[in-house]
Amino acid sequence: MPNRDNKTAESSFMYIRDLLRSSMTRAEAETPRSIHCFALKSGFLQDMHTSSQLLTLYGKAGDYVSSLGLFSELKVKDVIAWNSVITALNQNGRSTAALGDFVEMIQKGNGFDSTTLLLALSVLSSLNLSKVCPLVHCLAIEAGLVYDANLCNALMNVYAEGEDLSSAERAFTRMERRDTVSWNTILTKCVASGHPWKSLEYFKWMTVSGQVADNVTFSSVISACASLEELSLGESFHGMVIRSGYVPEAYVSVGNSIISMYSKCGDMDAALTVFEKLFCKDVISWNAILNGFASNGMFQEVFGIFNEMQLVDRIHPDIATVVTVASICGDMCLSLEGRAIHGYTVRREMLSRALVVVNSLIDMYGKCGLTRQAELLFKITTDRDLVSWNSMISAFVQNGFTQEAKNLFKEVVSEYSPSKFSLSTVLAILPSCYSSDSLIFGKSVHCWQLKLGFGNNILSANSVINMYIGCIDLTSAFLMLEVISETRDLASWNSVIYGCASNGHHSESLRAFQAMSHEGKVSHDMITLLGTISACGNLGLVSEGRCFHGLAIKTLRESETQLQNTLITMYGRCKDIDSAVKVFGLISNPNLCSWNCVISTLSQNKAGSEAIQLFRKLEVEPNEITFVGLLSASTQLGSTGYGMQAHCYLVRRGFQANPFICAALVDMYSSCGRLETGMKVFRNSGVRSIAAWNSLISAYGFHGMGEKAMELFSEMSISGMEPNKSTFISLLSACSHSGFIEEGLRYYNQMEEKFGVKPVTEHQVCVVDMLGRAGKLREAYEFIRRTGEPLKAGVWGALLSACNYHGDTELGKEAAEVLFEMEPDNASYYISLSNTYVRLGGWEEAVRLRKTVEDKALKKLPGYSSIDVSAGL
Repeated sequence: MPNRDNKTAESSFMYIRDLLRSSMTRAEAETPRSIHCFALKSGFLQDMHTSSQLLTLYGKAGDYVSSLGLFSELKVKDVIAWNSVITALNQNGRSTAALGDFVEMIQKGNGFDSTTLLLALSVLSSLNLSKVCPLVHCLAIEAGLVYDANLCNALMNVYAEGEDLSSAERAFTRMERRDTVSWNTILTKCVASGHPWKSLEYFKWMTVSGQVADNVTFSSVISACASLEELSLGESFHGMVIRSGYVPEAYVSVGNSIISMYSKCGDMDAALTVFEKLFCKDVISWNAILNGFASNGMFQEVFGIFNEMQLVDRIHPDIATVVTVASICGDMCLSLEGRAIHGYTVRREMLSRALVVVNSLIDMYGKCGLTRQAELLFKITTDRDLVSWNSMISAFVQNGFTQEAKNLFKEVVSEYSPSKFSLSTVLAILPSCYSSDSLIFGKSVHCWQLKLGFGNNILSANSVINMYIGCIDLTSAFLMLEVISETRDLASWNSVIYGCASNGHHSESLRAFQAMSHEGKVSHDMITLLGTISACGNLGLVSEGRCFHGLAIKTLRESETQLQNTLITMYGRCKDIDSAVKVFGLISNPNLCSWNCVISTLSQNKAGSEAIQLFRKLEVEPNEITFVGLLSASTQLGSTGYGMQAHCYLVRRGFQANPFICAALVDMYSSCGRLETGMKVFRNSGVRSIAAWNSLISAYGFHGMGEKAMELFSEMSISGMEPNKSTFISLLSACSHSGFIEEGLRYYNQMEEKFGVKPVTEHQVCVVDMLGRAGKLREAYEFIRRTGEPLKAGVWGALLSACNYHGDTELGKEAAEVLFEMEPDNASYYISLSNTYVRLGGWEEAVRLRKTVEDKALKKLPGYSSIDVSAGL
């Protein structure tokens, strides 16, 4: 009987062992419990091998609670049992508990093996506690386990994940035996850590040591070539791959790396050839070629690949695909295609599975100007992360909803603890502070980012500088530049130089360039020159502009079209149209902006005929800005023929609704004597800009219809449109031409008090002219004296003209004396005073003034008249 019992027990034991072995492949929830009961009844539960396998089986089935219960019941716990329970906890997301068991195991001195340390490293990786890796490394050294290649490979992996590549390299160099996995680990981690050259050096060492490379090795070194954009070296490795038998057509991972390498090196023909030859393309292959086309600006091909990808069996666009295509739709403002991508993600149920897809769609809608769609998607997303908030804040800022952006920022600040915020939040909200009204909020954001510890980050500092410039607090902007004097880079200087130029602080922009050049730490680039050249143009500094033009030719390797366009504008503002036309002629492939710049330059410098001739040679499709320049040229020539042709084209293209076009048409028709037509254009326009209102008010004044001008101004005020400086220039001029003195003075007195528009020289000229036309010369003179600040020549010139008209030589002489001091080389003042004397018979004084003009060789610009032959005049 004992023999029979022994055989039965042995048979039961063998049965349990086989059952456990077979259950490992199909870990169902009920299976480990059944085996557990059978083992308990059979008395084999204290067998360490059986209990350890049960612990593992419970972990695979997801029942870590039963695994812990079984482990606590074991009387004897060996290394394998401890390893099994740590594995079960880690597999079921209980990494912290697994780490606790590992610490307890070490403290109790139960011993450990290389598997234990491997599990510990896996737990540390899951918890992002790579800084604790040296402690595990020390345990391995003390226990003499560093000979284990698998353990050393895991150590290198965790060190590299913690951005401690040097420790990973030391672990690698001290290994006694290195297998292919060891080499592949160090190669891969060098590339991932941003040290591709080190990866290539290790590959060279690997080759010398006689270790045979495999497909993972080749994928790593080819990725290193891609990071370095070393096309010739990448081609060499491509040849080595083929000679080694790892042909890309068969080894898809190698093929994917080669596709990415050629794409990053700009050889899309080679990338496409490799892609087409792959036998079994996976989704990574499709994503690699799609990203290649995207990074090389071949967006049409991106959508072609995306459509083709959807037609392939067994392959479906994944999250990475969708994110890439959505990003392209946003960058190119392809809202229709972006909506289609959104629809695809809904059909594939990606939105609920991947928050990165939701974030990319919010970003896409924001860039396409569809803020409300972005906001709706943001609101219906329940499981939002910080990227979601940042994307929505950026969407608001990009589309001018600055208050909404600020409100959302305040909400996210109260939602998350300070430690959770990233630099992206700071960079997203700062652009919302771009006016003097936002200065206080901008300063609070600046303080907040300092508290978070981003004060030393150069990107953050540059954004703060931009914010202060936008808020017209140049003192704080330059102070910030000094604060980061040790770390400031070219982008910091560009933030000041280009930012000042873009916001009207042109002198400060040039001073910042001088300071940068004097410091000598960084050299300028195209952005720097864009800012300085623009500043020169706005200040009328043609000599300095030419210097920067020469600097661009000497230092920039290629002539950027954007820079050449800026040069055209600069020369145009400096009234050097010959140089502007020469720069335009040197552009190898002028874009629409180039044509618009040169046409505007010609039309603004009284070269309307040349502007129209150039328009006839236009090689690209014109847009609204082109026609604004063309209509300005027509206005200058007094030709309705060209203007009406342009108007017809604008109607056919649907551009007539553009507020700038409307203003230009009103100005053109009214200046050419067709006021009724101009008024019809204004009345039929859907959206009336301030420029359109100003044009019609000016037109009424120009045609002596001051009462109509005042009625239109009242209508404009009732409509809610706020007047600006130009509005009052037109209105005061209309009052002057029509003799509405009291009304004109009332409007002038109400400008700043009621409408918040501070009077400038042009307004003062209008008032003096208005009083002068009415013969109220003394009132005009007293108005000038009451102003209490030095006035420009134009104001005194208006008084001199009025004195000439009314024959007041005494007051005219006083005004002329002031003008002779201000502008001694302006011949018109001498001629005007001379004519005054002639009218009153003062020939001696008149001759003396004429002789002064001759002695100084002064010349008065001649007037001219033109007729429109095409109109039959």
